[in-house]
Amino acid sequence: MGSLDGRVAVVTGAGRGIGREHALLLAQEGAAVVVNDLGGANDGAGSDAGPAQEVADEIKAAGGRAVANTDNIATWAGAQALVDQAVEKLGGLDIVVNNAGILRDAFVAGITEAQYDSVIDVHLKGHFAVLHHAAAYWKERSKAGEQVAASVINTASASGTFAVNSGQANYGAAKAGIAAMTLVAAQELERYGVRVNAIAPVARTRLTLATPGMGALFAQEVPEGEFDAFSPANIAPVVAYLAQEKCPLSGQVLAVQGGAIQRLVGWTIEETIETDGPWLVEDLERRLADWA
Repeated sequence: MGSLDGRVAVVTGAGRGIGREHALLLAQEGAAVVVNDLGGANDGAGSDAGPAQEVADEIKAAGGRAVANTDNIATWAGAQALVDQAVEKLGGLDIVVNNAGILRDAFVAGITEAQYDSVIDVHLKGHFAVLHHAAAYWKERSKAGEQVAASVINTASASGTFAVNSGQANYGAAKAGIAAMTLVAAQELERYGVRVNAIAPVARTRLTLATPGMGALFAQEVPEGEFDAFSPANIAPVVAYLAQEKCPLSGQVLAVQGGAIQRLVGWTIEETIETDGPWLVEDLERRLADWA
């Protein structure tokens, strides 16, 4: 008996890397899985039905239930089709793992509109579009008197929570938005029996290896047969836990890196100045200079 027996999941960006490991472990734990992947390159260009189908086939070969999906979740219609496929082909929807993402790094002064829009569309709009259509489905079920026990796991990043990478203003903005969206959605959807959390993972994938400054983190090769803390497979158990019907967590953002899981809390107040009257520019010049 698996911890997710009888539950139905959709996993976006599940053809490779972290998403693939999510799909495989959820299936191993008993969930039926819609494996979504457009099959594009790191920057989102192109499409290929192969990756999604290969993961679905791997799940079925191991005795699990899975279907492949190549809809573009950065569109409202694509996200709707993904949710509809889970309901129509697998009998419902209990788990949404928003994982799909691309990189189009560029510095602020030189970025093109297409580079900015594509990253925001896939990450932020893609997360929200799937979340929206899934939430509408769960709201309908709840209003009909069904007891919903659903789970959403979004994918944030240190590039959004800590803004650490130059050249990733588009990616960092999207990931920060996903973290904030997670907290809002957790409050809104609790009434329908839906929990919403996010992870901010670091693992050895084609996207992280393409990120400047990340190569050093993965420079040391792990001997064959030894535990690899930065394998994408080491992220999936956190998602499987959050996907469980009885998991108590909601409204959390968890950084998952190597052998550590950290609970992240948003912006904090570091210093304060106050006034009893109107703010004066000369007063601000004096008092805020120390913050530089």
